[in-house]
Amino acid sequence: MLVLDLGVFNRRAHSITFREALGWSGMWMGLASAFAVLVYFWHGRAASLEFATGYLIELSLSIDNLFVFLVIFRYFRVPNKLQHRVLFWGILGALITRGAFILAGVSLIQRFHWLVYLFGVLLVYSGIKLMRQGDEEIDPEKNPLLKLFRKWIPVTDDYVGEKFWVRRPGLYATPLVVVLLVVETTDILFAVDSIPAVLAITLNAFIVYTSNVFAILGLRSMYFAVAGMMDLFEYLHYGLSIVLILIGAKMLASHYYTVPTVIALGAVAGVLVISVLASVIFPKKTKA
Repeated sequence: MLVLDLGVFNRRAHSITFREALGWSGMWMGLASAFAVLVYFWHGRAASLEFATGYLIELSLSIDNLFVFLVIFRYFRVPNKLQHRVLFWGILGALITRGAFILAGVSLIQRFHWLVYLFGVLLVYSGIKLMRQGDEEIDPEKNPLLKLFRKWIPVTDDYVGEKFWVRRPGLYATPLVVVLLVVETTDILFAVDSIPAVLAITLNAFIVYTSNVFAILGLRSMYFAVAGMMDLFEYLHYGLSIVLILIGAKMLASHYYTVPTVIALGAVAGVLVISVLASVIFPKKTKA
């Protein structure tokens, strides 16, 4: 699907319209739903519910990424027609790094069960931090890898079409490489929160990774679908913070009580629906 996406449907760089992005978002969600049905007949009801819960958690936490991507693209003034290309390669890199994280996380928890409590504390702390950050601005220039990159690699003053690298006469990186680097490192930081959250639901590496894959694949099209409606979801970050705290508490209490997957799925979905409804019913007041 990724090959068809970039090699056929979006072979030429262009601005993604709202209607087009909505269609692709629906397609990815449809594929995820079809895969959940496949898992049901392949691995049973429990595995299917674990996939659905992991997918919903990962997708909801990925929505927070969209706000950051929007800031990054605006900061570096990335043309609309090039944003799709950056997100494509960023997501491709995320599939590789998250796969490594998941395998490492599952292996470590199976060997050292006490890490479950460490991950639980991390999720609760992340949830509280997210709830308190509010409208804190994000400065891409503070990214340490970006500073190191610019110190060692020459960068062109402006974008050179769709190219990431050019020769003039030596090898120069274009701003697209810089943007991709910031997107990739930002996703790694988000993975520190999202992957432990899914590991709280199941330690089945196959379920954890596929739920991550489907959520990440739909993230690119979802970005273009909601980029113009970011200000509508004023209370979404509160809902996401509560999700992190609830999943962290589930991990901390795992030794004493196992929360059924159905209840975890319902709680996550309920919190997200309430936060979105609150954002619509009580919109943010614009300053005069």
